[in-house]
Amino acid sequence: MSRPTGAPAGHPAVRRAGVAHAALLAALQADAFGDGPTVWPADVWTEWLAVPGVVALIARCDTVPLGFALGRAAGGEGEVLSLAVAVPARRRGLGRSLLARLAAELADFGAARLFLEVAADNAGALALYGDGGFRPVGRRKGYYQRPGGPVDALVLERR
Repeated sequence: MSRPTGAPAGHPAVRRAGVAHAALLAALQADAFGDGPTVWPADVWTEWLAVPGVVALIARCDTVPLGFALGRAAGGEGEVLSLAVAVPARRRGLGRSLLARLAAELADFGAARLFLEVAADNAGALALYGDGGFRPVGRRKGYYQRPGGPVDALVLERR
């Protein structure tokens, strides 16, 4: 299978990220999600990355950043806060790799259950999370505000 236009060749490496990566993570998130309310500026990333139990991962191929995952663990539970893969690198298993690595790292912090929220109309993310063992456990009506109207958030859990 050929690589998508703009995606580097080779196998991406997934590594932990820290406070020094806040601007890069903010840029990756903005590229993936546009300028909506789910995009955080670098200072918010800096705050998240300083919290105990927070895990951030960056996937790169050579020096090109291709995706990230952010989660936190507390009280035996973990939460996937944000996960994205750059458009040219999608549909190659990178999201699955990021999710699996994040789950493992949060388990190292004692998280036996994982939760996340996803827009009910995000078919790609719902497929990724379903393949990753997440199942719906709740719905937040009108949680995401969009120009075309509000969209529900599905709350998913993986034990």
